[in-house]
Amino acid sequence: MREVNTEQIIREVARLCIEANYYLGEDVLDALRNAREKEVSPVGQAVLDHILQNAEISARGELPLCQDTGLTVVFLELGQEVHIVGGELNEALNEGVRKGYQEGYLRKSVVDKPFSARVNTRDNTPPVIHTEIVPGDKLKITVCPKGGGSENMSYLKMFSPAAGKQGIIDWVVECVDRSGANPCPPVIVGVGIGGTIDQTALIAKKALLRAVGQPNPDPEVAELEAEMLERVNKLGIGPQGFGGRVTALAVHVETFPCHIASMPAAVNIQCHSARHKEAVL
Repeated sequence: MREVNTEQIIREVARLCIEANYYLGEDVLDALRNAREKEVSPVGQAVLDHILQNAEISARGELPLCQDTGLTVVFLELGQEVHIVGGELNEALNEGVRKGYQEGYLRKSVVDKPFSARVNTRDNTPPVIHTEIVPGDKLKITVCPKGGGSENMSYLKMFSPAAGKQGIIDWVVECVDRSGANPCPPVIVGVGIGGTIDQTALIAKKALLRAVGQPNPDPEVAELEAEMLERVNKLGIGPQGFGGRVTALAVHVETFPCHIASMPAAVNIQCHSARHKEAVL
């Protein structure tokens, strides 16, 4: 049994919150550069130039990539041979987010009493936490600040199995079309298929953590991703909704077995500021 102290968790979560908001991953930057090469619209090209320039300024000046520094989503892969010591795990995650958003001068965007008073919690807590128990003696922490503009463009549908592959493709394309410029394209489209209503939404969000454009290891699912991406990019929404060839940088699909009578599906869209960082303790 290996011990991991909550003080270490607090430090790492705080660091990840700051770095996720300051530095775009190389996979995202490469995808944006490739999009710039493919884009034929002069306005779309200019938008992509500005997005890349913004990322450069943010990294150089240690400034947030976007004024919306997100609601913090934390994915944990907790090894079954790990023993957390020094405090309670979820409180350590809360304290790490609190510390990161204060020290990084990041906007606090979380409100309590969501349907009434909407009172700002003033420290961006609580985060949304997803914990998975896995083999081993390591703790993997992935911090994903999720902005409101893209999160608002989320969709869920309980399909009849008779809808089949084509029904899901048409629906995903319709969701992106309906979203228009709201999620700040070029976007990454996370799609979950299968499981239950909660599981399909979770795997749609987890799909956004994959390196941008990295295909699903299942050839059938990878083919589905490519078909969806082609259809989405024919919509003509383009960078920031000004029109163009590149509406999405990638479509990432994750699947899960489901009941014989159902076929749930979810769409979770990520803006071009696709922020997440991870650490393994």
